Amino acid sequence: MEHFIPNLGQWLWWIVAAVLLIGELVAPGVFLIWLAAAAALTAIVDLVFGLGWQMEVAVFAVFAVLLVLLSWKWVMKSRSSVTPEPTLNRKQASTVGRRGVIEQAIVNGVGKVRIDDALWDVEGADAARGSAVVVKSVRGSMLVVETVP
Repeated sequence: MEHFIPNLGQWLWWIVAAVLLIGELVAPGVFLIWLAAAAALTAIVDLVFGLGWQMEVAVFAVFAVLLVLLSWKWVMKSRSSVTPEPTLNRKQASTVGRRGVIEQAIVNGVGKVRIDDALWDVEGADAARGSAVVVKSVRGSMLVVETVP
Protein backbone atom coordinates (compact mmCIF):
# COMPACT_ATOMS: atom_id res chain seq x y z
CA MET A 1 0.00 0.00 0.00
CA GLU A 2 2.85 2.39 0.75
CA HIS A 3 4.03 1.93 -2.85
CA PHE A 4 0.89 3.71 -4.02
CA ILE A 5 0.74 6.37 -1.31
CA PRO A 6 4.10 7.42 0.08
CA ASN A 7 4.19 8.53 3.71
CA LEU A 8 0.88 6.80 4.43
CA GLY A 9 2.08 5.93 7.93
CA GLN A 10 2.82 9.54 8.78
CA TRP A 11 -0.59 10.76 7.60
CA LEU A 12 -2.32 7.88 9.32
CA TRP A 13 -0.80 8.96 12.65
CA TRP A 14 -1.85 12.58 12.10
CA ILE A 15 -5.41 11.37 11.43
CA VAL A 16 -5.32 9.18 14.56
CA ALA A 17 -4.09 12.19 16.58
CA ALA A 18 -6.91 14.37 15.20
CA VAL A 19 -9.56 11.72 15.94
CA LEU A 20 -8.25 11.31 19.49
CA LEU A 21 -8.27 15.08 20.02
CA ILE A 22 -11.87 15.22 18.82
CA GLY A 23 -12.64 12.36 21.20
CA GLU A 24 -11.10 14.37 24.05
CA LEU A 25 -13.33 17.32 23.15
CA VAL A 26 -16.44 15.14 23.05
CA ALA A 27 -15.67 13.22 26.26
CA PRO A 28 -13.14 15.25 28.25
CA GLY A 29 -11.15 13.29 30.77
CA VAL A 30 -7.54 14.31 30.15
CA PHE A 31 -6.65 10.87 28.88
CA LEU A 32 -7.19 10.83 25.13
CA ILE A 33 -5.12 13.98 24.79
CA TRP A 34 -2.02 12.04 25.83
CA LEU A 35 -2.73 9.32 23.29
CA ALA A 36 -3.23 12.03 20.66
CA ALA A 37 0.14 13.49 21.60
CA ALA A 38 1.69 10.03 21.29
CA ALA A 39 0.18 9.65 17.80
CA ALA A 40 1.50 13.10 16.79
CA LEU A 41 4.97 12.26 18.09
CA THR A 42 4.85 8.98 16.19
CA ALA A 43 3.99 10.90 13.01
CA ILE A 44 6.99 13.18 13.56
CA VAL A 45 9.32 10.25 14.20
CA ASP A 46 7.98 8.52 11.08
CA LEU A 47 8.55 11.70 9.06
CA VAL A 48 12.17 11.89 10.20
CA PHE A 49 13.12 8.21 10.09
CA GLY A 50 10.65 6.63 7.65
CA LEU A 51 9.69 3.66 9.84
CA GLY A 52 7.83 0.51 8.86
CA TRP A 53 4.34 -0.01 10.25
CA GLN A 54 5.52 -2.48 12.92
CA MET A 55 8.04 0.01 14.25
CA GLU A 56 5.44 2.80 14.09
CA VAL A 57 3.11 0.79 16.31
CA ALA A 58 5.95 0.08 18.75
CA VAL A 59 6.96 3.76 18.86
CA PHE A 60 3.33 4.74 19.43
CA ALA A 61 3.02 2.22 22.27
CA VAL A 62 6.17 3.52 23.95
CA PHE A 63 5.09 7.16 23.62
CA ALA A 64 1.57 6.34 24.83
CA VAL A 65 2.79 4.52 27.94
CA LEU A 66 5.35 7.22 28.77
CA LEU A 67 2.92 10.10 28.33
CA VAL A 68 0.13 8.41 30.28
CA LEU A 69 2.49 7.55 33.15
CA LEU A 70 3.93 11.06 33.25
CA SER A 71 0.47 12.61 33.17
CA TRP A 72 -0.68 10.26 35.95
CA LYS A 73 2.26 11.33 38.09
CA TRP A 74 1.49 14.99 37.38
CA VAL A 75 -2.22 14.60 38.20
CA MET A 76 -1.52 12.75 41.45
CA LYS A 77 0.99 15.41 42.47
CA SER A 78 -1.49 18.21 41.84
CA ARG A 79 -4.26 16.40 43.76
CA SER A 80 -2.11 15.81 46.83
CA SER A 81 -1.13 19.44 47.22
CA VAL A 82 -1.93 20.96 50.60
CA THR A 83 -4.82 23.41 50.51
CA PRO A 84 -4.28 26.84 52.03
CA GLU A 85 -7.46 26.34 54.08
CA PRO A 86 -7.50 22.81 55.50
CA THR A 87 -10.86 23.32 57.27
CA LEU A 88 -12.68 24.51 54.16
CA ASN A 89 -16.05 22.70 53.94
CA ARG A 90 -15.50 21.21 57.40
CA LYS A 91 -17.41 23.68 59.50
CA GLN A 92 -17.00 21.79 62.79
CA ALA A 93 -13.21 21.66 62.42
CA SER A 94 -13.10 25.40 61.78
CA THR A 95 -14.58 26.03 65.24
CA VAL A 96 -11.67 24.48 67.18
CA GLY A 97 -10.11 27.17 69.35
CA ARG A 98 -13.12 29.51 68.99
CA ARG A 99 -15.08 30.88 71.93
CA GLY A 100 -18.83 30.69 72.33
CA VAL A 101 -21.65 31.18 74.82
CA ILE A 102 -23.78 28.35 76.18
CA GLU A 103 -27.37 28.74 74.94
CA GLN A 104 -28.76 25.53 76.43
CA ALA A 105 -27.13 24.46 79.71
CA ILE A 106 -24.74 21.55 79.49
CA VAL A 107 -26.44 18.84 81.54
CA ASN A 108 -25.10 15.29 81.77
CA GLY A 109 -22.34 16.35 79.39
CA VAL A 110 -24.58 17.56 76.53
CA GLY A 111 -25.83 21.05 75.61
CA LYS A 112 -25.85 23.76 72.96
CA VAL A 113 -23.43 26.62 72.31
CA ARG A 114 -23.75 29.67 70.07
CA ILE A 115 -20.68 30.52 68.02
CA ASP A 116 -21.22 33.54 65.77
CA ASP A 117 -24.69 32.98 64.30
CA ALA A 118 -24.75 29.16 64.56
CA LEU A 119 -26.03 26.91 67.33
CA TRP A 120 -23.87 23.80 67.93
CA ASP A 121 -24.42 20.56 69.87
CA VAL A 122 -21.63 20.23 72.40
CA GLU A 123 -20.15 17.81 74.91
CA GLY A 124 -18.34 18.89 78.04
CA ALA A 125 -18.50 19.40 81.77
CA ASP A 126 -21.87 20.56 83.10
CA ALA A 127 -22.20 24.35 82.87
CA ALA A 128 -24.96 26.96 83.17
CA ARG A 129 -26.56 28.93 80.35
CA GLY A 130 -24.60 32.09 79.51
CA SER A 131 -21.19 30.63 80.46
CA ALA A 132 -18.28 31.20 78.11
CA VAL A 133 -16.64 28.14 76.57
CA VAL A 134 -13.85 27.36 74.14
CA VAL A 135 -13.97 24.54 71.59
CA LYS A 136 -11.16 22.03 72.24
CA SER A 137 -11.91 19.37 69.60
CA VAL A 138 -14.55 17.75 67.41
CA ARG A 139 -16.03 14.29 67.95
CA GLY A 140 -18.26 13.37 65.01
CA SER A 141 -20.74 16.23 64.71
CA MET A 142 -20.36 17.25 68.37
CA LEU A 143 -18.00 19.95 69.57
CA VAL A 144 -16.04 19.18 72.72
CA VAL A 145 -15.85 22.31 74.90
CA GLU A 146 -14.30 23.52 78.14
CA THR A 147 -15.53 26.40 80.25
CA VAL A 148 -13.46 29.57 80.27
CA PRO A 149 -13.00 31.50 83.53
